[in-house]
Amino acid sequence: MMYLRLPAHFLLSLLLFTSSVSPLFAAEAPSYESSQLAIGFKSRTPEQIAAFYEARGFNKPMIDKLKQQCFITTWIHNKSSHVIWLDLSQWQFSNTTGVIERHHRQYWETVWDEMQIPLAHQATFRWTLLPEALDFQPDEREGGNIILPRDDRPIQIQATFPTLADKTGTPITIKFSPLRCAKDS
Repeated sequence: MMYLRLPAHFLLSLLLFTSSVSPLFAAEAPSYESSQLAIGFKSRTPEQIAAFYEARGFNKPMIDKLKQQCFITTWIHNKSSHVIWLDLSQWQFSNTTGVIERHHRQYWETVWDEMQIPLAHQATFRWTLLPEALDFQPDEREGGNIILPRDDRPIQIQATFPTLADKTGTPITIKFSPLRCAKDS
């Protein structure tokens, strides 16, 4: 599958698709920065998700389904002089009960097909997701949403990034904790 690479200012508008933040989790925005990589996470409230997709003409059943999920807007910046790989299959999400199954693109294709969601809305939805895999070139930035089942327990994320064009470099592994699903105020 081919992914469109968008300019950083366009990605920034995606990441900031609403300005309201739940006061309950306003200070909670885990991030990491080194000389090679910068990455950050921001959990979105159901109200923010509903407003974003409603403004794009999504129907109520689709919005209601999305409001039941935990959206984590993610941004990544390759600060190094070599390729760093995003491969979401190498990321693990967990909480106090164990591993959390991430809702990937194929999951959503099945859900939308069963709900008979128009293809235009499916395409718009896919555009808002973090790519499943991507070779980040030096100074490249990317952003999008990761979707998990909504849960009140703190989430831990372990993100592993293979390095170098042939993925033979020392991988970068980062652990983030805690992150919570944002709630409406």
